[in-house]
Amino acid sequence: MMRPGTKSAVSTTTEDKEATAVHAWRVLQLTELGLDRPAADEVADTVDWHEVARLVRQGCPPSLAVAIVA
Repeated sequence: MMRPGTKSAVSTTTEDKEATAVHAWRVLQLTELGLDRPAADEVADTVDWHEVARLVRQGCPPSLAVAIVA
């Protein structure tokens, strides 16, 4: 029996898969905005891609938009 507050290996694996999928989706969004893949991969979990997108739509270069948002 598991103690309250502990996670099973199954739920941890599911959470890891979900986190990986979300990270990949964020990388995709950032690369579609024009950021190169290595840079997108590096910042995907730390920047709000919606804010990056807003700046890019206003004419800001993607790398500068990331620097502003970060």
